[in-house]
Amino acid sequence: MNRPALGAAALRTLAAIRLVNGAIALLAPGVLVRRTSPHPHSTDPNYAFRMFGIRTVVLGADLLLLTGEDQARARNQAVLIHAVDTVSAMVGGVRGDQPSRIARMTIGISAINTVLAVIGRLWASPPEP
Repeated sequence: MNRPALGAAALRTLAAIRLVNGAIALLAPGVLVRRTSPHPHSTDPNYAFRMFGIRTVVLGADLLLLTGEDQARARNQAVLIHAVDTVSAMVGGVRGDQPSRIARMTIGISAINTVLAVIGRLWASPPEP
């Protein structure tokens, strides 16, 4: 597989991850609470999951639907968004904000998303003028 094709595949994969996770966060936040919270039956995080769920869906759609310079901007933002997610998960893990199993899982998911974003940013075909 050549680099532009790999970059495009990485962006499609990242978009799919965003769409699925965003839809779950928006429509069924309890699923994510059970996976990521030391208090799996709490409803406290539901609002935050729903709030970020819609944003995640929009960001996923941007990678799939935008073209040209707009998509280039979305690709650039994807790297920043997922790199910050990864660092935040690491900081939370080091500080003990989450149990180590949950911290490892969130770091891993965020790191995979960051790698996909970087590959998509570097290798996807440049936008047409």
